[in-house]
Amino acid sequence: MRTIHMLLTLLALQTILLALPALAIDSIEPQRAGSSPPPVRTGVDIEPQSLSMPPLYVQSLAATCANCHGTEGRALSGATVPGLAGRSADELVAQMKAFRSGERKATIMHQIAKGFSDTQTQLLADYFAAQKR
Repeated sequence: MRTIHMLLTLLALQTILLALPALAIDSIEPQRAGSSPPPVRTGVDIEPQSLSMPPLYVQSLAATCANCHGTEGRALSGATVPGLAGRSADELVAQMKAFRSGERKATIMHQIAKGFSDTQTQLLADYFAAQKR
């Protein structure tokens, strides 16, 4: 029962986080009189090199992985689920794509992977690759 509650909580948090790009803006500074408002991100998948997401957004995405993969991607010793910290970003992206396509079988990751856009997947991969093991 506790596992089901944790999974439902994780999926609810992920749903909220997936809506955040539509609300993200390039600047949080107050608007000056007579100036144009900052552009609003539409949630469409954009190229990572043009992406400027606040670090808190990326950390929030990564937090959705913590229940299974450990805080900052560091799984506990003896865990059946691998840690993500320090792994190659390319490897992590490839694994997420394999989960998403069904090429790699899993109990829940194939469903979770489908909830992330390509940009979010790249952000997560870059984040975990930068973490110490």
